[in-house]
Amino acid sequence: MTATPTSGPLTPGKQLGFRRMSDDAGLFKMTAVDQRPPIKGPIAEAHGGEAPWDKVAEVKTALMEALQPTSTAMLLDPHYAIPHGWRGFDVRKGLIVTLEDSLFRETGQGRFSSEIDDWSVGKIKRMGGDAVKVLAWYRPDISEEVRRAQEDFVKRTGDLCARHDIPFLFELLVHPIESDTEQTSEYTEMATKHADHVLASVEAFAGADYGVDVFKLESPVPAKGITAGDGDIQALFDEMGRLAGRPWVMLSAGAGKADFRSVLEYAYGAGASGYLAGRAIWLDAFGRWPDMDAMRAGLVEDSVPYMQELNALTDARATPWHAHEVYGGDGLAFLDPTADFRHTYGDM
Repeated sequence: MTATPTSGPLTPGKQLGFRRMSDDAGLFKMTAVDQRPPIKGPIAEAHGGEAPWDKVAEVKTALMEALQPTSTAMLLDPHYAIPHGWRGFDVRKGLIVTLEDSLFRETGQGRFSSEIDDWSVGKIKRMGGDAVKVLAWYRPDISEEVRRAQEDFVKRTGDLCARHDIPFLFELLVHPIESDTEQTSEYTEMATKHADHVLASVEAFAGADYGVDVFKLESPVPAKGITAGDGDIQALFDEMGRLAGRPWVMLSAGAGKADFRSVLEYAYGAGASGYLAGRAIWLDAFGRWPDMDAMRAGLVEDSVPYMQELNALTDARATPWHAHEVYGGDGLAFLDPTADFRHTYGDM
């Protein structure tokens, strides 16, 4: 099978992945603990510049175990969270697995992304993953060389997800180039980002050639200090949802708790189906590390109640993924509900 437009009935594998990632109402309440630099950085600083594998893995496992009861799915990485935390993973939750390497090649005119070495869509499917997640750095004014490479990377992933019949969850982040006054290599939101860059990036990958099933999107405006009720901001979120043209969820990009909640208010007003967030949920508790007991207490006392608040907002305002117009309002329809299914369902 090759990448096809995200329209009409989903293939069985993709639909099953959607159903496992969402709740009974078709809403996504998903937690990311696949981050590598934001967790490795403080640990490396405390250990003379190198982050011991067991220390990073211990933190990730604690995050997973504390937050998965309040989540519909967990986003995990194959470096630390999966091998160390596998015994504690709740198999009733959806399993999203990272494909992209956290290291990227910076050119000043764009960032080259790539797969984790010796890791693949096929391996994610074979181990029982419910979705493949890829983050790609992108903006419309990067160099032609980088733009083509990033687009090829995403298309290659979409083709492989279609071949293995597993959902492709695609995350987009804009980033600084050398002409910008703001410079950062961190996985954080640009305070000086332009809404046009975010919207044009979504539009660039909304075509059928890329095979994206779910978009994981950043706010089109800086989240810091954002408040609800601004009509101009809502119009930008509305346009982002229109350009996505399929189910989409919000990422937190390190936003503060109040800011991310306001972002979700706008996103749900524009038709988003939930969230896939990490640092907004667990960063405050991680700040208590290296005292693991204090960190775990922070997750229980602070992170879980915050997730419950987000989940209540999601229940009240988010759009079920299967009600999206791209599926004609019925994403739960079976691809071929006839006796011919075994003949019409494509082989790998």
